[in-house]
Amino acid sequence: MIGSSPLRRVIAHLLLVVGILIVVFPIYYTFVASTHSLQTILRPPLPLLPGDRFIENYSTALFGGVGRIGGVPVSTLLINTTVMALGIAIGKIVISILSAYAIVFFRFPLRMTFFWLIFITLMLPVEVRILPTYKVMVDLGLIDTYAGLIVPIIASATATLLFRQFFLTIPGELVEAARVDGAGPFRFFKDILLPLSRTNIAALFVILFIYGWTQYLWPLLVTNRNDMNTIVIALRKMISFADADTEWHLVMVTSMLAIVPPIVVVLLMQRWFVKGLVETEK
Repeated sequence: MIGSSPLRRVIAHLLLVVGILIVVFPIYYTFVASTHSLQTILRPPLPLLPGDRFIENYSTALFGGVGRIGGVPVSTLLINTTVMALGIAIGKIVISILSAYAIVFFRFPLRMTFFWLIFITLMLPVEVRILPTYKVMVDLGLIDTYAGLIVPIIASATATLLFRQFFLTIPGELVEAARVDGAGPFRFFKDILLPLSRTNIAALFVILFIYGWTQYLWPLLVTNRNDMNTIVIALRKMISFADADTEWHLVMVTSMLAIVPPIVVVLLMQRWFVKGLVETEK
């Protein structure tokens, strides 16, 4: 077994600790900065221990509003980003699993043509279709709305492909047994396919939630009002070219709050996420 000797185990653990420190230290440093006053941050070096402004800074950012984004509180930005991320993740999974179900288990004309048309969209960068998509959103009056943030990017060729490949591994005997028992298409989908797909759904949900949470280009185009911005867009607006004009303590607070929801999602769904990625036998 690799690393079975004591020396190799010690070296492996040391490398792991060093890697963790490299990843975690910038996050810790951001947290420390979020607990200090603006004057302390602008006067280097920044202390390595948390300050005494934790409650004041976080309450100001969450409920008091930030000047450079029109006085909008960060709590509003978190709600906007959460709605967008959940909408994208759930929408992509629902559309993809239904598309894959239709392609694999139904026989209709041009079935594989439709699948390949979906697959070809993987080769199109977002920038190619972003202008016509934006024009459609303007014509439909969906600028500065949750629908405008979510609907244009909920289609996912990758998730459709993954669900299709999984459905192809389901034995034909299981389909025949369900048909003999009188299970219709909806019951077969609800009682058999969904339970079998739960680990895949969980893994995709984590990936797609983070994908939706970190979106920048599309929310930048489709939102004009400060109260409809996502937290990533707001972070960019909060930073000025001049350090003295930037409320760095609130920027650090917003950065920390932006990290928390994805971490919570990963921690809560870690077991299902790992199973969905490594499980080979269904």
